[in-house]
Amino acid sequence: MQKFEEKKFTIPMLKGISAKNIEEHLKLYSGYVKFTNYILDQITELSKDSAMPAVPAHAGQAGKWAYELGELHRRFSFEYNGMRNHEIYFTSFENGPSMLAPGSPLMFAIEKEWGSFDVFLARIKAVAMTRGIGWAMLYWEKEAGCLLMQWVDEQHLGHLNGLKPILALDMWEHSFVADYQPSGKKQYVEDYFSNLNWDFVENNFEALK
Repeated sequence: MQKFEEKKFTIPMLKGISAKNIEEHLKLYSGYVKFTNYILDQITELSKDSAMPAVPAHAGQAGKWAYELGELHRRFSFEYNGMRNHEIYFTSFENGPSMLAPGSPLMFAIEKEWGSFDVFLARIKAVAMTRGIGWAMLYWEKEAGCLLMQWVDEQHLGHLNGLKPILALDMWEHSFVADYQPSGKKQYVEDYFSNLNWDFVENNFEALK
């Protein structure tokens, strides 16, 4: 079976976000890769007994088999999305910060949707301040030809079907508490955008268009 490999990132010194915090955060990313592969291995192993019917859990051994297999599939989206979300997040810091170029295709799409870049920025920062743990996402919806913002609970709940994020801001507490304390959440969001390499976001956008 295909195995997913842990990616390596070259992240420069960041404003506000310490190298130690990035180091610890990368360990969590590594865990998502490992558990994604582990769950796939477990699904493969359980699925070898293809004669087992999908019956209720109270129905003896067959029910236990069906329950375990179902729960593994349920858990897979959490681990897999955690892996992919973090890859977008960490890659967006590589090569240092860059501004979004005026007149670029992504800038044009942002201005078309929200009127101005400043309005867009205020809106996505507000999404990031949603209470709870999760992600502030920016997507390109190719069929309708528009950008969409979304809050995703945990790693996967609320993720928009069929869409790949072009920007992913991690708002789990592990991403900022060590450097900012819980009360510094807003400053973390501000610093994230100060550190963001918009060339990466633009490239994601162009690839999906």
